Amino acid sequence: MDFTEFATICSRLEDVPGRIDMTSIVRDVLEAADEPDLPVLIRFLMGRIFPDWSQEKIGIGPNHVYDAVAYVAGKDRDAVVREVNTAGDPGRAVEHLLARKEQTSFFTTPLTLGEVYGDFVVIARTEGSRSQKEKLRVVRRLFGNASPLEGRYLARLMLGELRIGIGEGTMRDAVAGAFGVSAELVEHAYQAANDLGEVALLARKGPDALAAVQVELFRPVKMMLAKQGTIAAMLEETEYLAAEYKYDGTRFQFHKKDGVCRMYSRKLEEVTDAIPDVVAMLAAATSHDIILDGEVIAVKDGRPLPFQYVLRRFRRKHDVASHIEEISLVPNVFDIIWIDGETLIDLPFEERRKRLEKAVEDFVAPQLVSGDAGEIEAFYRGALEEGHEGIMIKVPSSGYTPGVRGKDWIKIKPAVDTIDLAVIGAEWGEGRRANLFGSFLLACIHEGELIPVSKVATGFSDDMLAEAYELLKDKVISSKGKTVYFEPEVVFEVGYAEIQKSPNYEGGYALRFPRLIRIRDDKGVDEVESLALIKERFARQSST
Repeated sequence: MDFTEFATICSRLEDVPGRIDMTSIVRDVLEAADEPDLPVLIRFLMGRIFPDWSQEKIGIGPNHVYDAVAYVAGKDRDAVVREVNTAGDPGRAVEHLLARKEQTSFFTTPLTLGEVYGDFVVIARTEGSRSQKEKLRVVRRLFGNASPLEGRYLARLMLGELRIGIGEGTMRDAVAGAFGVSAELVEHAYQAANDLGEVALLARKGPDALAAVQVELFRPVKMMLAKQGTIAAMLEETEYLAAEYKYDGTRFQFHKKDGVCRMYSRKLEEVTDAIPDVVAMLAAATSHDIILDGEVIAVKDGRPLPFQYVLRRFRRKHDVASHIEEISLVPNVFDIIWIDGETLIDLPFEERRKRLEKAVEDFVAPQLVSGDAGEIEAFYRGALEEGHEGIMIKVPSSGYTPGVRGKDWIKIKPAVDTIDLAVIGAEWGEGRRANLFGSFLLACIHEGELIPVSKVATGFSDDMLAEAYELLKDKVISSKGKTVYFEPEVVFEVGYAEIQKSPNYEGGYALRFPRLIRIRDDKGVDEVESLALIKERFARQSST
């Protein structure tokens, strides 16, 4: 497929408002696609470059894009930045600049989808002292060969925000429709393989190929997620429940085979080298080839420390050994995904728990199984007294559904409503905070797009503001007056008094009295609250 065809498809989708129409267009595109192009086409349409499980990152930020476009368009960098600020969208700005470039004498060759992906792979794998110059050279070549429309979507792909609204649900349904298989089979295969591009190739072969997909070692799957709820409501649906501590730590996925061990974070980034002590504990706790799900907490004098202590270790890339004694970490394992060649995600949770207890000698999280609300409440109070966040309530008959925030796992915490949202913009502070960002624009996710729903300006210490500035300063993609907009990569956990309907934000809702709880380095932007769940929260709050 020529890249110009891909860009034309994206442009068409960008102008289609309805999910049904979008699904129909994508279905027809996938059905006609050549097999080698299919996985790349699917990832690109979802605004992704590599499979969800892959450790490869393109490592291209706004500065690379602006410098490359300035070179190709024969402009200075400031002119590019001004164009971006005027357009409010790097993709549109690049399109405008390349349209003017057409009058120059650049020699160009047509781009294909496969060649663009190949260049992205080269960029991701370029390392060493000259890596930034080499990456810039490849980016320049891509923009030098791109038409204006192609430039729009090249820039957006590089910056991780395609802005055409193709989410996982739309793509799942399009794959199912294109190859005549059920959406449920596509979803299940995606949960195990963690790559819709690969799943589409299997869907083309038929339902048997999809049904045969298994979880693989060292290809991390997304972690099962929980919603907020109550003990009473859960017991109305289920005769008895499994209750476990809700830890104030960092989620992990542990993979082991033949003595080779790797640890992955909630964002599926490998963190083996950052926490070798935890890896060694888990390796010694089981003799099996295995994939485990759990949470690491920091402990001092037998009491858990706040979440930030764990993050210090997860972030550390150098001088790890000297910090092992300084911050003591302990793993708590609460689920098993795979063992000795067998995928377990379809087994009921109570059966997985039995398999877990047989396979792992230490670090299995304590659990209470009960149908008595008072007994579960006492377990909850005990968790709080021990310094934990609260408890998790799990349906014993439920399977493990990677990446799904469903009704089978419920979190119970003290009555402070919190929500995870993506940081997409900010305003500069004033007075002594004039050189830092003072308030932040936050967004939920809806069908693959980030939708603004609130601002937050309270709850920040000086240290937290400084940390937020360091995380965001190199992700600025445009600015207008005191307002800047970011490449979306950072997640805030925000507390609030209630959700209100609001015409001031695109999502139609706003948070009343929002305040920062913490920066969630462990969460990716694809894990932030969906607009659908915000609507659920609003309805639940309105009915009480």
